Amino acid sequence: MTFTTVLFYILAAVLVIAAFRVITARSAVTAVLHLILAFANAAMLWMLLGAEFLALLLVLVYVGAVMVLFLFVVMMLDIRMDTLRQGMKTYLPLGLVIGLVLVLEVSFVLGSIWYGSGPQAQLPADYNNARALGEAMYTQYIYAVEVGAALLLVGMVAAIALTLRRRRDVKYNDPVAAVRVRSKDRFRMVSMPAQSERAQAKRDASNGAAPQGEKQ
Repeated sequence: MTFTTVLFYILAAVLVIAAFRVITARSAVTAVLHLILAFANAAMLWMLLGAEFLALLLVLVYVGAVMVLFLFVVMMLDIRMDTLRQGMKTYLPLGLVIGLVLVLEVSFVLGSIWYGSGPQAQLPADYNNARALGEAMYTQYIYAVEVGAALLLVGMVAAIALTLRRRRDVKYNDPVAAVRVRSKDRFRMVSMPAQSERAQAKRDASNGAAPQGEKQ
């Protein structure tokens, strides 16, 4: 048994334990932390299998962005686990059946790969799995990639549209009206005679009135 095989079994065992703790932890923060540990171990397993690009994507996207965001959201929200676990016993049999079916499917797929594929093909020395993945995505699976990109775009537009709700207590600015405005609609020149306090006081004195501000 080589060192790579031993390391694979260690990482796989830690991954299974972390995944089990995700669904059994009483605290939501503890569950999220174990999920981060599970993703990190899965990335290391992919690294051992030669899929370095997918391992880096898993670490950067899920562990570095998505799970950190989940962790902050869970820590800021007051999530009561007792309320979430009220219907757990009702859906437990269905969850066990789905989990068993998933395990059987994965076992069949891995068994067919390990026992029916024969010896592995020898890869050239300059083989790059990131380049091979890119060529497969944008040549053989180009339509699937485009459909996925379109679905993500539609989801993003729908999320933005759902948040754009009209509120009566908020003043909105119309950019079209602001561009079409003219100077004479906003600014008006008014001609007024020049006045001064001294000239006004002399005028009032000549008319027999008391100057403004003078005490009687």
